[in-house]
Amino acid sequence: MKQIILFLFLFTTSLFSQPKLLSWNLENFGSSKSNTEITFIANTLREYDIVAIQEVVAGDGGAQTVAKLADELNRKGAKWDYTISEPTSSSAYKTERYAFLWKTSKIKKIGRAWLEKKYHLEIDREPYFCTFEYENKQFTVANFHAITKKMQPETEIKYFKFLPEEYPNLNLIFVGDFNCPQSHTVFNPLKKMGYQSILVNQKTSLKQKCEYDTCLASEFDNMFYNSSKIARLNSGVLPFYKNFNSLKEARVISDHIPIWFEFSLN
Repeated sequence: MKQIILFLFLFTTSLFSQPKLLSWNLENFGSSKSNTEITFIANTLREYDIVAIQEVVAGDGGAQTVAKLADELNRKGAKWDYTISEPTSSSAYKTERYAFLWKTSKIKKIGRAWLEKKYHLEIDREPYFCTFEYENKQFTVANFHAITKKMQPETEIKYFKFLPEEYPNLNLIFVGDFNCPQSHTVFNPLKKMGYQSILVNQKTSLKQKCEYDTCLASEFDNMFYNSSKIARLNSGVLPFYKNFNSLKEARVISDHIPIWFEFSLN
């Protein structure tokens, strides 16, 4: 009987310890974020295994603020590491950096992370790729922040359909702020290849003010995964703004809410 209980315990522990990936557009993530705000962000992220951040400031302390966030996470019971991209090559729009943070006890980083160079002329803020390993299985997260809706992000997202062919040996997960809903036809080529979005009809950006208890504005943030290689166990959003008295206070942290994805690798 004791052996059966032990087996069930180990099986359940393994079942519920699958990797959890979180993505967050942390608006103007740089020296403007106070220590209190960094602590709040760390407390929001601490239960996840890999974090993809968009909108790290290219200058003005962006890289140093990511290091401060990692340091704050390291005080919360687990060891974290991080990698930060070079500034994106955008000249027509606002250059930024991306960042990844991960728990080293659960996730291993494989090789160097890189900015996608092939389409850097077509994509203003080219995605930042990093390959990770969990229980001897690898996957690659492509971290992305599209141009704004009024600038027509679909004109650059359309190049994503070429990336699975560009990296045929990688198990790609596209994550970030697409400034475009998953229902847009620009995602159809990826969907035809077997990619699915983790969120459907889920708004992720904050309004300036809540109206009739509606505080979210647009369906912009998402993740797309290859359903033949990855199984979705769970996914959702973190409505962090509910911890604040007003959206104005919440928007000091960010104008987007985090999204998350728990998955198993086939």
